[in-house]
Amino acid sequence: MTKVCIIGASGKVGQFAAYAVSKIPFVSRLVLFGREGNEDFLEGIKLDFIDSFSALGRDVKLSASTNPGDIEGSDVVIITSGVPRSPGQDRLDLAKQNARVVAYYSKMIAGYAPDAIIMVVSNPVDVMTAVALECSGFIPSRVFGLGTHLDSMRLKSYIANHFSVHVSEVHTRIIGEHGETMVPLWSATTIGGIQVQNLPEFSSLPKDEFVECVKVAGSEIINKCGATIYGPGEAIATIVRTILGNENRILSVSAYIRSEVNDIGDVCIGVPVRINRKGVFPVPIRISEEEVSGFQRSVDRIKSITSEVLSDLKSENAEIDKKNNVVHENDLLF
Repeated sequence: MTKVCIIGASGKVGQFAAYAVSKIPFVSRLVLFGREGNEDFLEGIKLDFIDSFSALGRDVKLSASTNPGDIEGSDVVIITSGVPRSPGQDRLDLAKQNARVVAYYSKMIAGYAPDAIIMVVSNPVDVMTAVALECSGFIPSRVFGLGTHLDSMRLKSYIANHFSVHVSEVHTRIIGEHGETMVPLWSATTIGGIQVQNLPEFSSLPKDEFVECVKVAGSEIINKCGATIYGPGEAIATIVRTILGNENRILSVSAYIRSEVNDIGDVCIGVPVRINRKGVFPVPIRISEEEVSGFQRSVDRIKSITSEVLSDLKSENAEIDKKNNVVHENDLLF
């Protein structure tokens, strides 16, 4: 019995991610989890899903809940909760707001599902992955974020279209921040097993244009229809399938690295990892000098923001503890 819990299932990304995950053959139990006050909405989603399962012939035990106890026994918990990005807003603008949300749920997961793998989707995902790692107390292999997986898929699509080949023939990846300082690994890009730099058409490949399109893809979708839904949802399901199927695939997600990428590390950021039932394991790689320079910039940026966000969280928690102690001492006076 494999159990997956989607925290934030009342949101657009959470809803579609839950639906995409429900189609994975390994999933036998699915929890649509949300905050108190959303019980009726979650129950409505559940009933709609049940109709869908009937049409598809799927037998998944489904529950809708706002009770933390229902997270218990989850194999994978996906955090999609948080303030959504508005048109024109940078992912990193959300950092301090969403850090409180991710911290709260990470502690909840640690208490009710201590053996789970945590996948973070909330933005800015690299910083939120670090928050989840810190607040859950889990080992690094059991906490990761969606990271640059979707970015890599977007770049893959552009390259396939340029060379007029099936998308499955293209292997490429983006590392670093899921955002402005992302780094495409042209040195690791192949088409049909051939290094892309060895193809005559590579000279006409609009590399900078493609990367810029990847950077603004999310914003463009949000500006046009309000939210990114299907791309992230399917990307999430792909990773969950990789975990539960124990596939040992190498994908680019946000994970804690020490020195695996050219001896640069001590940060949660997008890197190639091997994924299986035990979690995510960064793959040691060496990249070109230009890519190293870009990756270092990305790491420095995320490190700085992560440090500030974690420091603020600790200060807030200390202030809360101080107030609670004052209340407790006052209680003793009566």
